[in-house]
Amino acid sequence: MTMDWLDIGAVEDIPRRGGRVVRTARGCVAVFRAADDRVFALDDRCPHKGGPLSDGIVHGHSVTCPLHSRVFSMETGEARAPDEGHVRVHGTRVEAGRILLDPAALRD
Repeated sequence: MTMDWLDIGAVEDIPRRGGRVVRTARGCVAVFRAADDRVFALDDRCPHKGGPLSDGIVHGHSVTCPLHSRVFSMETGEARAPDEGHVRVHGTRVEAGRILLDPAALRD
């Protein structure tokens, strides 16, 4: 069975360079809107100390963890050197101004 993508709200609901939390059966997902209106989704937990990435600072296509300033690519989930670590990236798309989250975010 194929699951439909999950409509999580309007692009306009997230300010440019901002983030929001979406709670799923699998856990919390941080959804970000970059200054260029691209939308990204990552697990909302920094692998370093568990900081909420949704509260982080968005710059370009990266987000900085609010606890210890680790920087992660929102495109790949990889930490910027010299830091190490990876955050799971979730598929998103925008249709008619609505943000759609890949249903895989709902599964383990």
